Amino acid sequence: MTGEQLSGKGLPVYDVQKRRTERASEERSVKIALLSCGSEYSGVQAELESAAKDVNAELVYPEISVYELDNVGRDFGLEVASPDLKLVMARTKSIIEGVTKVDGVLITTCFRCAEAAIVRNEVRRYIHHHSDLPVISYSFTERTKAATLLTRMEALTTVARRKNLLARESQSGLTAGIDSGSTTTKAVVMRDNKIIGQGWVPTVKVIDSAEKALQKALDEADVDREHIQAIGTTGYGRFLIGDHFNAQLVQEEITVNSKGAVYLADRQKGPATVIDIGGMDNKAIAVEDAIPGMFTMGGICAGASGRFLEMTAKRLGVDITDLGSLAVKGMQENIQMNSYCIVFGIQSLVNSLAKGASPEDVAAAACYSVVEQIFEQQLQEIEVNEPLILVGGSSLIEGIPRALGDLLKIDVLVPPNSHLIGAVGAALLASGFVED
Repeated sequence: MTGEQLSGKGLPVYDVQKRRTERASEERSVKIALLSCGSEYSGVQAELESAAKDVNAELVYPEISVYELDNVGRDFGLEVASPDLKLVMARTKSIIEGVTKVDGVLITTCFRCAEAAIVRNEVRRYIHHHSDLPVISYSFTERTKAATLLTRMEALTTVARRKNLLARESQSGLTAGIDSGSTTTKAVVMRDNKIIGQGWVPTVKVIDSAEKALQKALDEADVDREHIQAIGTTGYGRFLIGDHFNAQLVQEEITVNSKGAVYLADRQKGPATVIDIGGMDNKAIAVEDAIPGMFTMGGICAGASGRFLEMTAKRLGVDITDLGSLAVKGMQENIQMNSYCIVFGIQSLVNSLAKGASPEDVAAAACYSVVEQIFEQQLQEIEVNEPLILVGGSSLIEGIPRALGDLLKIDVLVPPNSHLIGAVGAALLASGFVED
């Protein structure tokens, strides 16, 4: 995609990246502990370091003694064969004991390695129970590039730097939030803790779509743009529209969306789990007092995203807004569905229809397939606590919260305006820049 396609005004992508780095350089540098069993051998180490540099962070390797490697298994109650995984556990202990001072932790392992998965979970749990350090996980077998890793790194450094801002519980003044998503752009106008206007349009040209969404929100609120005291931006196009609107807050989706989710659900105190199913990816976030701790992002396949649901609706000949009501009438058990890959999932769908399966059963199976992949790939990676708050555009598809509740055997909370969480979170946090 060219810079012209992104912005609609011929703004080169290089300039956006340069200003992004300049923004980060204005923040204090943070230290991120890299706990890895081999990212340096997997071809992604340079990408990790590049992403860290973009957010003014330094990757560090906690100091340990050789003696620790022989005994760390007893400390964790977990004996492993891999010396690299023993090193991960020893470095974790170094962080908790204060031998190495860091602001956050990045854990990287192979996705399908069973031993690594066990260690990854134990290390996250150990850090969570013995510190308040933010932790993110990343599978280096994704072979992700630095630009895609940016959201993870930005979220990690934001929690380290801005806990006071993230602890903000209410919106004040007159602010706007814009969420430039992969498929839709949302905007809200808020005044004194209430949403007074909203706009929602397809994302085509990033800036043009943001202008349209914001103008819709302003019109509904009956507010002139010059009266807006602060603007916050988030989503894929946050840097472009942040520069365009001279936004006070330009922030990634993890912190903004989790804040918007617990705010709309009125669950800002205590633990919560936020699942955000977007158009191209999804996020699972463990939240404590509205601040994200452990979180993970979908990156292996779009089969757990709104894109798969859109393709299913198209194949069934129904509007995406009608897919949910169709799904709640069906039985997913009647369909054999590949829940790991979007291509094989659609192939399963086509084969089922060719055998005479009902559209209701296929719709139900598609919804269950999405949440099953989220469960297998992401909810194993974080500590799941109730309430479980489901947000994002896909949360409006009735079959999704039903399938998720059936799978996890818990109640799923879909708050009002669940599709606007990014815009609401941005407007809420932007109010921290409004002078009293």
